[in-house]
Amino acid sequence: MENAKAQSASLKGWKHSKPGLWLSIGTSTFGAISIVKDVRKARDESDTLKLVNALIGAAALVTGTALLVRELRRLGDDDVLLG
Repeated sequence: MENAKAQSASLKGWKHSKPGLWLSIGTSTFGAISIVKDVRKARDESDTLKLVNALIGAAALVTGTALLVRELRRLGDDDVLLG
């Protein structure tokens, strides 16, 4: 049980590391591909509700990526070697 807690804690720390943040940004890029497909499909079908859903998903993706970039910059600011 303690081993699982320790592993979970180390994974949470990895999520807020530079490699973890870069991985999250890369994953968001793949999400953007899906949203583009959804927008095209909604336009082809002239489905306004699907189009609104895709655009809201795109807004959420952009906001999430902006938060990840901000966190990445904050990690860079704390780095003593960067000055």
